[in-house]
Amino acid sequence: MKNKEPYILILILVFILAACSTAYKATPLPFKDPSSFENSQEALGAVIAAKAYSNAKEASEAFGFNIREAGMLPVQIVFDNKNSNTIEIDPSQTFLEDKENNLWPILEKNFAYERATKYAQTKEIFKEGSYNAFLGATAGALIGAAVGIVTGDDIVKSAGKGAAVGAAGGGVIGGADAFSSNDATKSITNDLKQKSLQTRSIGPNSLAHGFIFFPGEAKSAKQLRLKIIDVDTGSSYVLFFNF
Repeated sequence: MKNKEPYILILILVFILAACSTAYKATPLPFKDPSSFENSQEALGAVIAAKAYSNAKEASEAFGFNIREAGMLPVQIVFDNKNSNTIEIDPSQTFLEDKENNLWPILEKNFAYERATKYAQTKEIFKEGSYNAFLGATAGALIGAAVGIVTGDDIVKSAGKGAAVGAAGGGVIGGADAFSSNDATKSITNDLKQKSLQTRSIGPNSLAHGFIFFPGEAKSAKQLRLKIIDVDTGSSYVLFFNF
């Protein structure tokens, strides 16, 4: 029995996280034609505009969770490519300038996903979860683990059943499946991938929109320096969008 005590401690942590799990729903976000923006500009045969989501409330409404607190400052870019060539963003030469005149590089997508994942696994999920369910799932996991030790059954399965029952009483789904699937984290990451514009090409005669993410350490957004490249000709252009 003593040899199995460390497993109980691990399971406690596992099911604490499972109890806090909650469904995350991706937020559909409309966009406007770039010509309707005050900062719209024309380059390489395209009309382009940008909008910074530095305000925490507005950013939360756009992404369905507090993305500013998660460590990101999203900037939406809208393209109306009226040219017959393909356009891409040059991320290495695209920067956000804050009101203190600091320049911030684009947050590499893996770091953006990591920050979103870490936030989903801690503050946001816990805030949205039920505290009663948290207590119920934890108690259920402990009871389940204890039953597993006494009866000789698989500890994880026993604890999972216990947590599922305990959490159900609190109004959320618990257990091993909820923890391993990590639905909220996957949904947030997938949503960011769908909304990201960092690695997308804007095809000929097409309307495209998406976000590039800058470090949340930037507390404000003054201007976006955006470099775009004509993939077919190799020509490039640098645009400056004031916010």
